[in-house]
Order: sequence, then C-alpha cells, then structure tokens
Amino acid sequence: MGWLADETGLEKNRANFVALTPLSHLGRAADHFAGETAVVYGSMRRSYAEYHARVSRLASALALRRVRPGDVVATILPNIPAQAEAHFGVPAAGAILNTINIRLDADTVRYILDHGQAKVVLVDTAFLPLAEAAVKAMTGPAPEIIEVADPEAGITATGRYLEYEDLLAGGDPGAPWVLPEDEWESIALNYTSGTTGRPKGVVYHHRGAHLMTMGTVVSWRMVLRPVYLTIVPLFHCNGWCHTWMIPLLGGTLVCCRDITARNIYAAIADEGVTHFGGAPIVLNAIINAKAEERRAFDHVVEVFTAGAPPPAATLAAIEPLGFNVTQVYGLTETFGHVTECLWKPEWDGVEGEARAALKARTGVAMPMMEAATVHDDTGVEVPRDTRHLGEVVLRGNSVMKGYYRNPEATAEAFRDGWFHSGDIAYLTEDGYIKITDRAKDIIISGGENVSSVEVEGVLMHHPAVLLCAVVAKPDEKWGEVPCAFVELKEGQTATEADLIAFARARLAGFKTPKHVVFTELPKTSTGKIQKFELRAVAKLM
Repeated sequence: MGWLADETGLEKNRANFVALTPLSHLGRAADHFAGETAVVYGSMRRSYAEYHARVSRLASALALRRVRPGDVVATILPNIPAQAEAHFGVPAAGAILNTINIRLDADTVRYILDHGQAKVVLVDTAFLPLAEAAVKAMTGPAPEIIEVADPEAGITATGRYLEYEDLLAGGDPGAPWVLPEDEWESIALNYTSGTTGRPKGVVYHHRGAHLMTMGTVVSWRMVLRPVYLTIVPLFHCNGWCHTWMIPLLGGTLVCCRDITARNIYAAIADEGVTHFGGAPIVLNAIINAKAEERRAFDHVVEVFTAGAPPPAATLAAIEPLGFNVTQVYGLTETFGHVTECLWKPEWDGVEGEARAALKARTGVAMPMMEAATVHDDTGVEVPRDTRHLGEVVLRGNSVMKGYYRNPEATAEAFRDGWFHSGDIAYLTEDGYIKITDRAKDIIISGGENVSSVEVEGVLMHHPAVLLCAVVAKPDEKWGEVPCAFVELKEGQTATEADLIAFARARLAGFKTPKHVVFTELPKTSTGKIQKFELRAVAKLM
C-alpha cells in the first residue's frame, strides 16, 4: 500500500524518515559503546567495536560468496557468538536469516532448507551430521555449509568445510551494510514447529523487529547496560528479538551453549546477569538445583517466562531465590512475546498463592502492539467475566508479514483483520487474557511445540497399532510430555518400550512419547477420538 499524501504538502525525505531496523542499534553501539563489553562466552570477551567489525566481515564475506539481497542464509547453531553475529551480519548483507532448531530431525531440516531455499548454512560442528543428512536428502539446490567450531566448548573443526573464522578473515571489517530502504523488507524467516503437519515459514520484517526491541525495553523496565543471558534459543523467534535489542542499551550478551542450573547460577554470580527469558522448565531447574550447583548473588534478576503457562507453585517458589518473574505470551508469528502480565501497584501487598495466581495471567498487549484480546466465533470480544471462552487474537506491528509461499494459510491467519492465534482463553474483569487450553492439541514440552498429529502418524506405522491418540501429560521437569494412548490390532502384541523405541527412531527426542497406555480409545458416535477424556486420564497418571 502506498503512502497517502500529506495534507500540508510536506513530504518525507532522507532527513526526516529512515526505515526502522534493529540493525541501527549495533551501528550506534559501535560508536557510543565502542570499548564496552558486548559479548561474553566462557573466557571470550568482545567489545562493541570488535562485535561490529566481525558482523561487517560476515556481511561482506557472504556477499563475496554471491549472497544477494533477498537470499536466505540459514544457521544450525546453539546460543554461541556466531549465532548472535549472524543476527546482524546476515541482514547487513541484505539477506534473510533462517535460524533452524537444532533439535529437529533430519527430514524436517531437509524440508526447511528446501522450502526456504537457503544459499548458505552456518553449522556448529556438533550438528554437522544433522546438516549433512538433511542436505543429502534435499530435492533442490544444496546450500554451502560453513562449519562453526566452538573452542570454548572443546569442539574443534573437522576440516571438511570452510570454517567460520576463515570465512570472516576474508571479509572487510569496514564494509558498508545493506540497510533496508523499506522497513517492510524481510529480516528473518522462522519456521513453526509443524503442529499441524509440515512447519510453516514465518516472515519477519525490519519494522516489527525494531519495534519489538523498543517495546521490550519498556515492558521489562530496562535501563542502560543490562547483562542478558541467552537461555531462550536464538532459533526460537530470533531469541524473542533480545539479541537485536541489547546493543540499543549498550548491554552485554552472555552466551550459554548448555542450559543447566549450574551454568545459569554461574552466569548470574560471575557475569552479573540481570535479565533472561526462559520456559517454565528453566524456572523449575533453578528451583530444584542441587546445593553444589547454586551460587550466591546480591541482586534481583528479571525474568520473562513463556512457552507454557507457568504453574503458580513454580512462580511462588522462585521469587524468594532472587528472581522477579513476568509471564509473557506470543507465537512464532508474533516475533516472540506480545503480551505481558503487567503488574499493578494495588497488587503489591498480595502474597503467597494469590500473588502467584496474579502472575500466572497471560496478560495484556505490550507497547508495540495495538491490541490483544479474545474473540468469540462471531469475531466479537468475549465478556470480561472469566467464564466465556474464545480465541486469542492479536493486532499490531510485531505480527508477521505472513507465511512464506503459503497464501492460503496466510489468509486464514489474518481473517477479519486480526491474527488468529488458535489459543483458547478468557478475559478477566480488568481485561487480562488467561489462556485455558491450546488449540489443535499442541503439546509444549520444554518450550518446544510438539504436534500430536505428527506423533500419532509415526505410531500408526507400527504393525501392531490399530488406533492411537497422543495428548499432553503434565511433567515436573518438562512442563508437558507426549503421552500415547494405543489400541492394538487383534492378535498383535507390543510393549511400551517397543513403541517408544519405534517412535524415537523416527522423531526428535522431545517429540517421542514418554508414556504409552494400552486401552480402548473413547470415541464419538462418528468415530472421532475424544481427546479431552484422555487428557483427564493423563493428568491423573
């Protein structure tokens, strides 16, 4: 849509209009925070001047390898500095960043590489077997693999591919960046977890990513020079855009490859971490850490939690340890979190379970969003009475452009001028959203979305299985785990261990059922399996 003419006759020009992009944050930081610490990883410390130079080297090196504006560059990397550098360096080359979940199976990675048509993929040495299997099975042109070794983790390069540091050595630290002329230009391509079949490619724009970084600063009550720990995987919604945000504040990004309670406590104690985001499973790990894993610290750490509604008991247990937790909510399609459980001054005196219950609300729209509410089947907001259920719908600047090469799904998601989340919720009397269920039986295990349909499809291939249904079973460690209810064919036998092993050979570990129950499945008169009955059983197991 073109811009409307201004009624005064005044026009936009280079002096009064610059396309919004989160890349501008690092450009400014390299000037004003040049000597300050930008990135920490183990014994490695890099200043903002060094960070900017490495990003420039990456951008120019990609251009030398014929990566052009609009091309896709993928990564298969954990939360290490190269992944942070790719967040700036890939779009600084005018390309689109596609961060791929390192926990996926090879076939899904193959699909993503084929669908996204990546020209280059940066791969951590530990995940080369995954990348090689995916590339070998591709039907389209294969991307060039760049190997990323990790000496801090004791992982050295195999020598089979051009190594990341050698790639950077061929780049220009002073090369100009390709900044967007239109803030609607694409900055990232993120794939959903495939909760209804194959994953969908979600396209982010520079404007949304920039405004997400600005809105987060307000909602998280941030000030200059925060120290942010990368617990949220940078392949999840680009780490909720936090890596793009930190240079805005001259903060320090502390990379964490292995997310353990010991490493989290150490980062807080040794690096002075002030902020991190994570799923409720991370909070439980902190709460249940052994004495030898804990470290003392003398400041309050601000935490955003999302991925699944955190239990009130978890929220009540973690605050006394020195953490202030805010629940946020969002989806891949919304650049990460777009609602927050905004704390009210009148709640300050509330303690115990009542306080935890307030913090367990899904929340209200964050500043970069126009609206977040709950609609009934007619597209009308449900009454604010906690009784009427509807679908969470969202509207605002941090909503995706659409699904890549999928116009039908895009149109369905944006019907009636709202983004439809598929999540079921009610509204409180004061307008807070509270999610009660997840549409299409999504299972959220350790912050990862698991498609029950996908797991069922695998189990149905077992020769002894007649019917099966997979639902979420509550789990203290992972939040939820897949639980399979199975009817066997007459005369056939199979054990729980048999079916778990069968699924594990065909699925990523987090998608594999952790429990199998052999029973006749409850069905409607038309043969539809009544999953709500199975969920009730799983909760009691």
